[in-house]
Amino acid sequence: MGDNSTIIGAGVLYAANQVLELLRQSGVRIVTAESCTGGLVAGALTHFAGSSDVTEGGFVTYSNSMKQAVLGVRADTLALHGAVSAQTVEQMAEGALRACATARIAVAISGIAGPGGGSMDKPVGLVWFATAVRDGNTCANRQVFTGDRAQVREQAVLHALTLVSGRILNL
Repeated sequence: MGDNSTIIGAGVLYAANQVLELLRQSGVRIVTAESCTGGLVAGALTHFAGSSDVTEGGFVTYSNSMKQAVLGVRADTLALHGAVSAQTVEQMAEGALRACATARIAVAISGIAGPGGGSMDKPVGLVWFATAVRDGNTCANRQVFTGDRAQVREQAVLHALTLVSGRILNL
């Protein structure tokens, strides 16, 4: 862990293991919906043997058409707000819960990892997150990370895991 041959760093794996323990203690199952992180949150959670007791899996919906087809993100949401927005990640998280009846919590991520693709309104490093709880509310969170593409993605995975931990602790 932690050397350059590891796809997921030691800090992310530590955070993922903490989330798995919280999920087990609370009897909650999770599903992920990822865009800019490309499945890294699900990858970190499923790194550990036995994680299937609380991890359902994840959806990687990188394109807008996949966000619509798989998670039910509305076309008007994408047209009005874009893929990197509170509205889109909220619909992604809620769509993941709809698609996975056994999960109680979902986390969704959409952002601009770079190096290109940014604008004045949506700079490289901007990432939107949402956590949704079945029969509960959906919370969006905005962060702007610095660094190269790999660093932005790693920070996004860590932040997503932190948000999940907070939601589990408040169930």
